[in-house]
Amino acid sequence: MNTAERKRLVTRHTEEVITEEELDDLLEEPDPSIYIGYAPTGEMHIGHFTTIRKLADFLRAGLDVTVLIADLHAHLDDEKSPFDLLEARSAYYEAAIEAMVEAAGANPDEIEFVRGTEFELEEPYTLELYRLLADTTISRAQRAGSEVVRQSDNPKLGGLVYTLMQSLDVAALDADIAYGGIDQRGIYMLAREILPEHGHEKPLCLFAPLLSGLSGGKMSASEAGSKVNLTDDPETVGEKIDGAYCPQGELEENGVLEYLDHLVFPILEEEGEPFVIERPEQYGGNVVYEEYADLEADFLDGELHPQDLKGATGEAIAEVIAPIRERFEADSDLLRQAYPDRYD
Repeated sequence: MNTAERKRLVTRHTEEVITEEELDDLLEEPDPSIYIGYAPTGEMHIGHFTTIRKLADFLRAGLDVTVLIADLHAHLDDEKSPFDLLEARSAYYEAAIEAMVEAAGANPDEIEFVRGTEFELEEPYTLELYRLLADTTISRAQRAGSEVVRQSDNPKLGGLVYTLMQSLDVAALDADIAYGGIDQRGIYMLAREILPEHGHEKPLCLFAPLLSGLSGGKMSASEAGSKVNLTDDPETVGEKIDGAYCPQGELEENGVLEYLDHLVFPILEEEGEPFVIERPEQYGGNVVYEEYADLEADFLDGELHPQDLKGATGEAIAEVIAPIRERFEADSDLLRQAYPDRYD
């Protein structure tokens, strides 16, 4: 695979690359490394899937992929995960990510999984962290983590330490590229600033878009109707998509279109399958799309009705998440142990 094709795979469906020139140089190397970190807090959902799906692209492009299950971070961020649930939630997150990677057409065995507690409690990591703490102001750490760490007028120290730990994780894992949602930008810009001052390489940064919720606006983990859960059955998926915000001809905050663009079409492309919308003959008959851009154009032109779009989208998403749902149906203890208040 040539450098141009590797770059296409790495950068498609991303929000920002920092920087393009650095990435061009890096992809000339045989085995660049990339990492993404997830703090095991709430139950994973389709918003995570659109980000995790990219790991399949990275593997195809010949990158060494590491997933950090950031267990300590999950507790430091305002105790979003109680300390006694960190092990169970870490096990669930690892299983969920493996299932998502497999559903995206890649082999999860090619990914290295690491937990924060495996290296963040010992030297040299702890000594480096103290050095960063000594050099970084409270206001700088707050700004960097403002889109990630829970904010308050009287913040706990854990949230500030979280930001510096995430910056240091890049160096500790020896990652060439830090990958995450665009909400992580502030933290990784801090990493690019402070890590070279402590003798480490400046990481490249690759950011995934944050997708809209099904109810319009930002996806909310606490709003059931704004997202599809990975364990939703086909009927539930269909009901959520059917009630989604999807006005004719509008792209902005249209989660239905965004899920098609960033999740469904990329997976269908790898499977060599088109996206099919079934319609009665009096409404134009079935329509087949090989490319998302063609579907979007028809939707904007009024050639594709939102209700027809929603029906096919619900079926496609239910099919995409089916292997993940079935995995947790076969091993229900993972969810029950991770979220006992919800599943007991």
